[in-house]
Amino acid sequence: VQHPPTDGISEIQFSPQADFLAASSWDNNVRIYEIQSNGSSVAKTMYSHGAPALCGADKVGKLFDISTGQSTLVAQHDAPIKEVRWVDGPNPILATGSWDKTIKYWDTRQQAPISTITLPERLYTMDSVFPLLVAGTAERHIHIYNLSNPSTPFKSITSPLKWQTRTIACFPNGSGYGIGSIEGRVAMQYVEDKDASMNFSFKCHREGGQTTRDKATVYSVNCISWHPVFGTFSTAGSDGTFAFWDKDSRQKLKTFPKVGAPVSSTCFNRNGTIFAYAMSYDWNQGHTGANTQNQNKIMLHSVVEYDVKPRKR
Repeated sequence: VQHPPTDGISEIQFSPQADFLAASSWDNNVRIYEIQSNGSSVAKTMYSHGAPALCGADKVGKLFDISTGQSTLVAQHDAPIKEVRWVDGPNPILATGSWDKTIKYWDTRQQAPISTITLPERLYTMDSVFPLLVAGTAERHIHIYNLSNPSTPFKSITSPLKWQTRTIACFPNGSGYGIGSIEGRVAMQYVEDKDASMNFSFKCHREGGQTTRDKATVYSVNCISWHPVFGTFSTAGSDGTFAFWDKDSRQKLKTFPKVGAPVSSTCFNRNGTIFAYAMSYDWNQGHTGANTQNQNKIMLHSVVEYDVKPRKR
């Protein structure tokens, strides 16, 4: 993608309506690109926050109108906003999750939140497929909400993974969610207790460890993205690789070579023909790993249907 962010890329997301790609960055800016049918990109517009856009280290959420170039403040927290999600339903609302240990629901036409949910810890990751919303916090807390009753958790559990939660992505049909940790492991979790027998976890984004003497080098799973047509999914991590997987047959579909930098965020476009991934320092080595030589790129991968189609067991 031409004219990428100048600092760490915190998240990228495609529009569900057209091939517009938004990217938030530690350089305080949110950029929007139009992706052409031939894979080229046009930088359409950019707007700024007062601090790194995590989704908002300046503690505010903004709604940007591409047609007018105007941004409106629509959300506010007492600490940086880590996640922003549009929640579909009869009346679409905005959900924001913060390090202030709350999730807030907003009608963007009003200044005050519709509702505020108190969490046990700082929010690290959040995703929603109506009527499901799943939030992962520090200390491995997982809170599951039925948006028909959004103020009270439907279920609260401890993550099935032993280490810090890094990413959560709801199944396309809303029956469960995938969760990734800093320990190179992913779990597939169903919401309903009757489906618990289908829960499983697997190792990924690791190097070595084939023998008892050869200790594995373990990398963070930074992102899980679901294919909008086939319901398969991708994982990407600090090791600078991404792979496609089939949840139902529990097998890897395709592994891709290292890209030369950690993959900090990924997404498919609305029909699953483009897979976008951000190459950017992901803070897996703390501040000591950050330097001016770190590259920041957004790459567009043309998806081969065979690589993402489900397979028989």
